[in-house]
Amino acid sequence: MTRIAFIGLGHMGLPMARNLLKAGFPLSAHDLVPEAVAQLAGEGARAANDAHDAVQDADVVISMLPASRHVESLYLGDDGLLAYIAPGTLVLECSTIAPDSAKKVHQAAGKLGIDLLDAPVSGGTAGAAAGTLTFMVGGAAEALEKARPVFQAMGKNIFHAGPAGAGQLAKVCNNQLLAVQMIGTAESMALGVANGLDPRVLAEIMRQSSGGNWVLERYNPWPGVMETTPASHDYEGGFMSELMAKDLGLAQETALASGSSTPMGGLALHLYRVLLRQGLGKKDFSVVQSLFGAPEE
Repeated sequence: MTRIAFIGLGHMGLPMARNLLKAGFPLSAHDLVPEAVAQLAGEGARAANDAHDAVQDADVVISMLPASRHVESLYLGDDGLLAYIAPGTLVLECSTIAPDSAKKVHQAAGKLGIDLLDAPVSGGTAGAAAGTLTFMVGGAAEALEKARPVFQAMGKNIFHAGPAGAGQLAKVCNNQLLAVQMIGTAESMALGVANGLDPRVLAEIMRQSSGGNWVLERYNPWPGVMETTPASHDYEGGFMSELMAKDLGLAQETALASGSSTPMGGLALHLYRVLLRQGLGKKDFSVVQSLFGAPEE
């Protein structure tokens, strides 16, 4: 059976690693939070002493980290993880990072005979727990085929976006659109309720009409409209606003580098930075509803 090393057991990484254990993969795990490692060890994983220990004898290495700087620090340099990974090992870098950072790690891995895929995910913590994530994969098609059984243990949709860095490009485009949808939905919900409409009725009308979108289907930002969403639980859990702001920043950097026009993405980034200044960075990104009005707790 394929031996997997998993590095990064945060809100997304921990449930992803759990699904690999459920699928029967032998798993070594490392995270800077000992409690997360201990929790997974209690479910059958090997608790590694550090990242270098985790990748010993691994056939596949998976990392799920917060940002580009963490990924580059983990893999690159004389003491970086790539120096400890055997040639022929498959590395699945599932963090959402800058496309240029992904290409840098791809290049370093290639020089050492290591197959690397940048494979950011979509689907949130619920998708991670249910094993229904979407993987957007950049890198060689041959490496993707080798990785497919591992991806299938964690996700439902696996897309080959293109060469090195393409997975990250697809992810920043997707999350920019998601942010714009969330903001537009929050604004419209507030407008309707302020003028006397029942939020549940309004949400259903828009969901079934030309304004229908993923947010209205699964992630309504108005408290009480959908009982299982973060909005109905004081915006706890889910995808933190600070991470959405990070992804929108990556989208703007990408747009600047390519000369693309993304005014909606720029406005979305501004609004999420307002939330950060208000101390709401740890709240779910649907807390953007608070900028337009929401019922008092």
